[in-house]
Amino acid sequence: MAVKPIRLFGDPVLRTPAEPVKDFDKELRQLVKDLTDTMIDAPGAGLAAPQLGVGLRVFTYYVDDRLGHVVNPTLDLSDEQETDDEGCLSLPGLAFPTPRSVGVVAKGFNMHGEPITLEGTHLLARCVQHETDHLDGIIFVDRMDAEQRKAAMKAIREAEWFGDPAPVVKASPHRTFGKAI
Repeated sequence: MAVKPIRLFGDPVLRTPAEPVKDFDKELRQLVKDLTDTMIDAPGAGLAAPQLGVGLRVFTYYVDDRLGHVVNPTLDLSDEQETDDEGCLSLPGLAFPTPRSVGVVAKGFNMHGEPITLEGTHLLARCVQHETDHLDGIIFVDRMDAEQRKAAMKAIREAEWFGDPAPVVKASPHRTFGKAI
């Protein structure tokens, strides 16, 4: 098991867009294993490479007993939106109402460079959008309206972990929304 420290909100790597994966090699397979092990240990519903300090476009997910990963994702989003509580392993213990598309079709590759398509609705769609945002240097609080974002930032500033270096994070033990993804 290779559980790694999860970077916390405030770490500049979380605001840096990730680079596309070019080499589908042993290092990428190890990164996917590290992401998976860390996500499951946290536990979370998803984890993106930047959350481990790696600037590559890859994330893992574990939603409704579906475990997988996507490398170099591109998303097609449904027009229908829903707002639900959303958390993040990089903001432990916090969750805020966040609007997302209800459905998603993610296209990308697996760790061996084979093309994959992942379709999902509700929780899986939310997770895929959340993790892809991490790959773009976007934190879920950026998706809120101004008033909600202001309240979220106040809660973040008051969090016990705010400003600390990146320890190994133990998130909420739930894998549903309102919990960490």
